[in-house]
Amino acid sequence: MLASTGDDEPDLVVGQDLPTEAATPRVLSIISHVMEKLVARNEWLANQTKVFGKSLEAFHGVRAPSISIAKYLERIYKYTKCSPSCFVVGYAYIDRLAHKHPGSLVVSLNVHRLLVTCVMIASKMLDDVHYNNEFYARVGGVSNADLNRMELELLFLLDFRVTVSFRAFESYCFHLEKEMLLNGDASSLQDNRPIKESLSAASSLSTLYV
Repeated sequence: MLASTGDDEPDLVVGQDLPTEAATPRVLSIISHVMEKLVARNEWLANQTKVFGKSLEAFHGVRAPSISIAKYLERIYKYTKCSPSCFVVGYAYIDRLAHKHPGSLVVSLNVHRLLVTCVMIASKMLDDVHYNNEFYARVGGVSNADLNRMELELLFLLDFRVTVSFRAFESYCFHLEKEMLLNGDASSLQDNRPIKESLSAASSLSTLYV
């Protein structure tokens, strides 16, 4: 269950009416690793300065959820069946937030709620077929009212800039592939050529999403 400021917070529900099988794309583990590093750094900064910033307060829970970022992303993908590209675009939204509101930190109290909100919006932008807010709320362990509120808050924080160009998308894919190589996961890539040679629209997506 994700801690909330509300009293009607649902548990993470796996009902019989939810889809149950989907292979986990490799990009999810890379993004979760990058986000875990970001949260760890920001937690250290917050402990030093005692300042979290106010821009992301709408995403703060009462306490940090017990589910890891990796398991949370896997859960979102498993049950919503959104395209893997949604997670790259969702990551791009968080990166934009970090640059636009540098004084507000992504920490353990808000990272899960940011992720489910970002991925949901990305799915609406990218996928021809996607679940509604109520379903994402059930999967994400937040109330539908909270998710609706967080969606609107995120859109305003981003100034409704929720499109990601192909060039920007490719740049984020390259960044994530670089993170994978730097953290010793090069052996898991099907294509082991140098990154500059192997990076293209096709090879980037295939190595990340297979």
